[in-house]
This record gives sequence, structure tokens and C-alpha cells, in this order.
Amino acid sequence: MPTKKEFIKKILIEGIFSSNTFLYWKARVGLYALLKTMDIKEGDEVILPAYTCVVVPNAILYLGAKPVYVDVSADSYNMDIDNVKTAITNRTKVIICQNTYGLSTDLEELTALAKQHNLFTIEDCTHGFGGTYNGIPNGLSCDAAIYSTQWNKPFSTGIGGFVVTKNNAIAKKLSALDKDLIEPSTKEQRKLKALYFVKRYLLHDFNYWPMVSLYRWLSHNTPLVVGSSSSGEINSTTMPEDYFKGFSDIQAKEGLKNIGQLTQDLVKRKESAHIYTGFLAKQGKNHVDKKWFSNHSFLKYPLLVKKRDDFMVLAEKNHIKLGEWFISPLHPVQGDLSAWNFESGKFPNAEYLASHVVNLPTTPSDINKILSFLATHSAFIVDI
Repeated sequence: MPTKKEFIKKILIEGIFSSNTFLYWKARVGLYALLKTMDIKEGDEVILPAYTCVVVPNAILYLGAKPVYVDVSADSYNMDIDNVKTAITNRTKVIICQNTYGLSTDLEELTALAKQHNLFTIEDCTHGFGGTYNGIPNGLSCDAAIYSTQWNKPFSTGIGGFVVTKNNAIAKKLSALDKDLIEPSTKEQRKLKALYFVKRYLLHDFNYWPMVSLYRWLSHNTPLVVGSSSSGEINSTTMPEDYFKGFSDIQAKEGLKNIGQLTQDLVKRKESAHIYTGFLAKQGKNHVDKKWFSNHSFLKYPLLVKKRDDFMVLAEKNHIKLGEWFISPLHPVQGDLSAWNFESGKFPNAEYLASHVVNLPTTPSDINKILSFLATHSAFIVDI
């Protein structure tokens, strides 16, 4: 349809792509489609970080394959390349290279390793659209990439996502799969339009926390709103019946409204990150090292704190909009992760990060208010 074509054209321009692009109801659907085109099936293994969103291993499990987790670096929050090397077996078919909080690392080594073992690579750029890695647009270093346009992503369609690939064989298979996509219902699209209205006109600093909590509860427990994740995706490894769903014109229209702000938004995010790092370094607190800045688009700024629950309560009282990605190695699932083939205790860095991380906003309306809050409550912040 014209609106979708216009949206794809804008994505290609903003992302500096000249590749094949495919739209989906959610980015995880695009990941599932990619894995299908790579002929992932029962018994195959897919390597991914042990610090991610649960929807990533879900896409693997839905095809009967096995997610193989590797621990991350405590410095970059991304996969440790040495751990990836030891995880490869004769059943490995794909390596998922995650762009965590907007940071990409070790992509030359990962793609070279994949080539050596005849593996596919997928760049998980759900946090990183518009950023670059060593001067290359995020998503163009691997065989294909997934991007998210969910709430609070680089630009938003409310929910949604897309796939980009420079591999024509993969693109041809993705095109063939399009015929199987479920059309979003009229009811779903109406709910999404209502959420656009709420976010644009009714969400304010003073009601941010109760509104977000209400949205999360409704989306996880009722059919009243369209949420980022349904209860089935969080509580089960069985693919929901309406999972393989396409993208609507309503999402495309919303995306066209928001993507024009991306360039300015990315500049603001980098500026905020410089301020946070300078402030935290002077305080002797953990911070994102400046060595990562050239390859970081800073969708979120991760900060490690002690007694996170208490810290979050204080943030809410002071009207500070902190995020909680990833509060679990398989966010947002907590507790027993064995259903997703995750062995607790095996990934110390990922498990430590997940139990201590909060996210500072990188497009705040008043960064000085946040710095004042951090200074007042610095005893909670983990030292360098």
C-alpha cells in the first residue's frame, strides 16, 4: 500500500540503507521470519547473549531449535567474543549479534567467525536504528538485521518492527513468507490509535509511573490494550496463534510522523550520555566508558545501582523517569528461566547486570533534575 511504501522509503533514507526491507507487527516476528528463511529447524542451535529480551529465544524455540546463551562483557553489556567461540558446535546455524542499549561491539570478529564456520549472522538492532558501527550504519554488518519501532525505541510506531537484508536469497524467501502474514484486525488498529492519543496528549511527568504500570499490567493480563508482550509470550514457549502478523497502515502513518525527529534525537542522546559519563566519572561511579561512544547511539544509558527496588521507589517519588531494561537475563521474565533453556548461575556477568541495572533517560526534559537526584542518592550507585 502507498503508506507502507512511503514508510519503507523513509526508513531506507534515514538508515542510509540500499537493502531489502520487510515490515512486521513486531520486530520479534521479523526475527522468526529470518530464522525460517535460514532454514532453522528442530535440533539446530542459535547463539545469543545471555542478556536479552525473552522474545528473542522465543522466536528460536517456536521453530523447535535450541537457544545457546553466552555470557556478556560487564563493560559493554554485549556478548564476550571468547564465549561465542567456545559455544559453537556442529549444530550451530546462526549467531545473533545484539546492539545493547544502542552499542554494537566486535562485529568484524563475529562475522569473520561466522564465515569461518559457515554460519548466518543476524544483527539485533532493536535498540540501535540510526546509529553506526565503525562508520557503517547499524544493521549492515551482518547477513540481516531486525529493528524495533515499539514504544521508547529510536522512533516509534507504537508497536512494530522491520527487517533489512543485503542478501538477495534471504530477501526472496522473506517475500515468499509475506503471503502467510496475518492482517492486523480493525479492533487491534483502533486500540493502537487510542494508545497513540494517550501517549501524545495524556502522558505527563506527574502521571508517568502510574500510567506505565497500568499499561504494562493491561497489556500482559488483558486484551484491552495492544502491548509490547502478551502474557503468552512471557509465561510460555508456545507460539501464540496470531503471532505471525503483518504491519498496518496505521503503524506506517505513525512512523512517518516520528521518524523525522530521529537525527535530532540521536544528537540529543549522545549529548546526554557525555553529560552522564562526565558526572558519574567525577563521582567515582560506574559509567559508560568513552571508548564506546563512537559506536553507541544511547537509546538507554545503563547505570548499576544497589538495592534497585528502593532506588526505583525514590525515582518515582521524585518524578524521575528511569527505565528497567533488562531486569532479568531474559527480560522481563524473572525466576525460573529453565523453560527457555537458560541455566541460572552459568552467566555471572549477565545475571549481575540484570540484578543491578537501571536506565537513565537520554532525551530528558531536564537533565539537571536527574543529576541532582543522582547526587542526592549517590550511595545507591555502584562504584567504579
